Amino acid sequence: MSPRLFQRRGARLRDAPAEAEIFRRRAVWGFLIAMLLLGTLGLRFAWLQVSQYEVYQTRSESNRIRLRSIPPSRGLVYDRNGRLLADNVPAYRLELIPEQVDDIDATIAGLSDVVSLDEEDLRRFRATLKSKRRFQSVPIKLRLNESEMASFAVNRYRFPGVEVVPYLTRRYPYGELFAHVIGYVGRLDESDLAAMSEQDIAEYDGTTHIGKSGIEKHYEKELHGQVGFERVEINAEGRVLRVIERQPAIPGRDLFLSIDADLQAAVEAAFEGQPGAAVAVDPRDGEVLALVSLPSYDPNDFVYGISQRDYSRLLANPGRPLFNRALSGGYEPGSTLKPFIGLAGLELGLRRPEQTVLSTGAFKLPNQDREYRDWRPGGHGRVDLKEALAQSVNTYFYGLAVDLGIDRLSEYMAQFGFGAPSGIDLDGEATGILPSREWKSANRNQPWFPGETVIAGIGQGFWVVTPLQLAEGLSMLANGGVRYPLHLLHAIRDGYDAPVSVLAMPPPPPSVVRDPSNLAAVREGMIAVVHGATGSAHRVIGLDAPYTIAGKSGTAQRVSRRGEESIRVNDLPFELRHRALFVAYAPAEKPEIAVVVVVEHGGSGSLAAAPVARRILDAWVLRDRGDDGADEPLGATP
Repeated sequence: MSPRLFQRRGARLRDAPAEAEIFRRRAVWGFLIAMLLLGTLGLRFAWLQVSQYEVYQTRSESNRIRLRSIPPSRGLVYDRNGRLLADNVPAYRLELIPEQVDDIDATIAGLSDVVSLDEEDLRRFRATLKSKRRFQSVPIKLRLNESEMASFAVNRYRFPGVEVVPYLTRRYPYGELFAHVIGYVGRLDESDLAAMSEQDIAEYDGTTHIGKSGIEKHYEKELHGQVGFERVEINAEGRVLRVIERQPAIPGRDLFLSIDADLQAAVEAAFEGQPGAAVAVDPRDGEVLALVSLPSYDPNDFVYGISQRDYSRLLANPGRPLFNRALSGGYEPGSTLKPFIGLAGLELGLRRPEQTVLSTGAFKLPNQDREYRDWRPGGHGRVDLKEALAQSVNTYFYGLAVDLGIDRLSEYMAQFGFGAPSGIDLDGEATGILPSREWKSANRNQPWFPGETVIAGIGQGFWVVTPLQLAEGLSMLANGGVRYPLHLLHAIRDGYDAPVSVLAMPPPPPSVVRDPSNLAAVREGMIAVVHGATGSAHRVIGLDAPYTIAGKSGTAQRVSRRGEESIRVNDLPFELRHRALFVAYAPAEKPEIAVVVVVEHGGSGSLAAAPVARRILDAWVLRDRGDDGADEPLGATP
């Protein structure tokens, strides 16, 4: 290569001014790009720190600060004299903290030798363990008895990370006695949450139990209280470091019921083990004094979740202990409706109290051959209203029902609450059946026949009533025809130290009775049932009664006789024996209590249900009220 050519190329490579210009341009562009990037980063930083400050501060705080719910203690339930019917008592459960246990399976196996762990306990524990963090405690057994607590205390050194934790749980001290009134609470489940609004769900945050039936369910909002909260600081793992703020929960309200525990026990004892139902009401204000359905069940079994085996046993029980007969049981009322029908005849001007009817033992509709028989062959002869009620003369009421007609009869009976729920403060009340043309057309798509009016006059045919409906109507007969709403809640208290607030009752509506003398005539007939020489219940309960009882028996036949044949009740299978009913109020001159009794498979209202009613009336009318004649004060210390 020639020196001149090499010199030209070397000169071109060492062009310093050109290189400096290139470097200067690149440096300027690099600086501008860097400044642009820094400016963008600054603007982004300013946007995050200024415009979005509150958003990210809230997110940061939510990662550091948590709200923990504090469930309220449930309100207590008392009877009218301050006896506890539903209580909150200390209980103890066994819990395990996973991070403090080296071998969970070995620990559980060892615990099985110390405390009783069934398959349900283990299933619940393993399901809960999966949803918890390692530092959070997991329940192993929800309730320890005293023997298990003592056994664990002796062996506690063997189980690090396992503790006995105290808590409050629901207890029903009277067990089966109030199961169909108080009901029970159970664990809050998905079906309960599905029935709630979003606001209600928030109110139950941290709550484990909810009312499932009875008073516990109907007054759930009053008994539950208001949830409190704790604002706590947590670390990255979610472990609580400190409590920043605490707002305590507001306990539920205490409820005082109109039920009397002593009378409730007396009612249950009066049945002497027979299945049935009874309702006792104060006719002066509609307060329910006792409500019993037998057989019953122990609501304490449901608090922690009843096992499938025990629940299946209850469902398979032929006595249906879970079924509330007083609230939802439908019964043919039979002759217990005769006082109401007799009053209808007087009030509507179709009969006079002294007017007599010839009972020959059978009744026929015009131009028909079918006979509607009386219970006594050959009849009762001439009877007026008083004797028709005392002897329960069917033919008197057959003819009266025909004269009334089903339309007027249904309209009149509706005034006493038949065919509609009483509105008592319990869920699940049945409506019964008030027979009428409209009802049969709507439910059977058939016309009404004259013979159906005949048997409606003695409470048979399509009639269906609940014990509560009968009790409401009976109370109206006892109090002059005024319809007071049946109710169980008597008073409320906001906390143990707060005063008891008795609920204000609305003014009573006008009486449905047009002429008080008509009601007096019916009362005389009902008194004659018990105290009259020819009364159907005279020999059974009336001979030694120290006070005056107005009553009426009823027998709802489950097997019909044919022609002239007679039915021997005791020869029938137990499940086919007639249902026995008796309604009564006392003292008849100034009623304090009205009672409805249904004895399933009792056979005869006078022989089976009347003695039960008498024992109930004695327990209330003859009770010891103290020197001043008054009951214990409401809210007295149990």
